[in-house]
Amino acid sequence: MTPSDYAVGVDLSDVRAARKLLDGVTETTPMAHSRWLSSRTGQDVFLKAENLQRTGSFKIRGAYVRIARLSDEERARGVVAASAGNHAQGVALAASMLGAKATIFMPVGAALPKVAATQGYGADIEFRGAGVTEALVPAKAFAETTGAVLIHPFDHEDIIAGQGTVGLEILEQCPDVRTILVPLGGGGLAAGIALLRTERPDLRIIGVQAEDAAAYPGSIAAGQPLAATMGVTMADGIAVAQPGDMPFEILASLLDEVITVSEESLSRALISLLERAKMLVEPAGAAAVAAVLERPDAFEGPVVAVLSGGNIDALVLLDVIRHGLAAGGRFLTMRVRIGDRPGELMRLLGDLARLQVNVLTVNHDRSSELLGVRQVDVDIQVATRGPQHRDEVIARLRDHGYELL
Repeated sequence: MTPSDYAVGVDLSDVRAARKLLDGVTETTPMAHSRWLSSRTGQDVFLKAENLQRTGSFKIRGAYVRIARLSDEERARGVVAASAGNHAQGVALAASMLGAKATIFMPVGAALPKVAATQGYGADIEFRGAGVTEALVPAKAFAETTGAVLIHPFDHEDIIAGQGTVGLEILEQCPDVRTILVPLGGGGLAAGIALLRTERPDLRIIGVQAEDAAAYPGSIAAGQPLAATMGVTMADGIAVAQPGDMPFEILASLLDEVITVSEESLSRALISLLERAKMLVEPAGAAAVAAVLERPDAFEGPVVAVLSGGNIDALVLLDVIRHGLAAGGRFLTMRVRIGDRPGELMRLLGDLARLQVNVLTVNHDRSSELLGVRQVDVDIQVATRGPQHRDEVIARLRDHGYELL
């Protein structure tokens, strides 16, 4: 099916109507030219900063449109949603702005900053289940028993229309854009942006998923939404086990490609955005940039990478930074076996100092049954200047006679 053949319950006229509805409500988020990504790819690369949107992600766009289009009687019954973070905050804020009571079912153990932000927007919180899928069950039951309207995170025309306003802004800010890279979870954001192809068939719209939690490739191959087995990923914001029916129908026709990116690329992208673009994003929000880093020659420019959200817990950020530094060759953990004699540890630390590494942690382990008499294993973490320096440190230590395990 070509873009001109596309026909379903939501189109660009709905997106334009949503844009008018959101005027004065949501931010027209900035788009920044990325010199470092442009030099890496040889193409102009721009960053669409939805991490700077109200509530820290694009979700407020769809949530507001959905709730605003409810009848007065429906809004009086209240709204309910299931979410671990971004959708929760979007629904909570939109409901408070439109005078509707919001109840959000969040997984047990949801990040405290996201819980606090959702409560700060005036929503009631109920904790259920280990994940969003489990939390959705009591949310649906709550809707059935109370009459509250369930606000689905991606599977509704109004949600897709609202998220599609990101695409209209992209066209205004970069009229000659040729490739748009979009983080892809349930599909609401990607579907809304993909509607641009009905009028701009020259555009390439590419969805990006985490390789360990990617439902769309198998679903597209099968021609229908299928539940996928989800692995562990830091990009929890796009770890959706089954595409939504309506987003899938749109994307099956209008999406050019789905690509997946590794955890290492996600963490490197997040750190690079911090260091080079001065942008704080969550791992899911870095997916489009991860795709550019993995495939610098794959996309025709100008390229727009959508930074879909910036809500990241500080503790998670610490873990991701450690992971990213290790993946980028700037953080090295090693075990060195040395003699258990006075001065041996000092000699090792002195050699590391001469190699110009910064020692972060040192731990002795005398418990291994593999140790010989008067031997000790030293677990040591150091910061290096990159992959070449890391490899040099390992080689020089071995040259000095150290046994690296």
